[in-house]
Amino acid sequence: MFSEQEVHKTYFAVVNNKPPKIKDTITHFLVRNRKQNKSYAYDKKVKNSKEACLTYELIGNSDKFYLLRIQLHTGRHHQIRAQLAKLSCYIKGDLKYGFPRSNPDGGIHLHAYSVEFIHPVKKEPISITAKPPNDILWDYFYKLI
Repeated sequence: MFSEQEVHKTYFAVVNNKPPKIKDTITHFLVRNRKQNKSYAYDKKVKNSKEACLTYELIGNSDKFYLLRIQLHTGRHHQIRAQLAKLSCYIKGDLKYGFPRSNPDGGIHLHAYSVEFIHPVKKEPISITAKPPNDILWDYFYKLI
């Protein structure tokens, strides 16, 4: 189901910079560095790269941060983190991909909010959602989700 893009995943990310567009579908070519446990995004195909595609939409902002809704079209290693970093939209707390400081709990402000698919046997739609963790910033943005 994943390879046929029959599973739809929605993520939310809190980033420090406003993205270049309110809504956009972006494609990059990711190269995974296993030693660093990190992926690097390129604008053009390079050796050992895999195409990565997602759609983001700016949902709201606070005085310092922006909330993005993200739909994945491919599922690559650290795809959201790498692609947003390429746009200079660093996820709050994500030191590995360019945010300047960590969150107190060591986590990052990236949340897998929902997954939707058709049940393979019953052929009924299945939708599973998960509220973001309790956190002042997530609580502020949750009303916009």
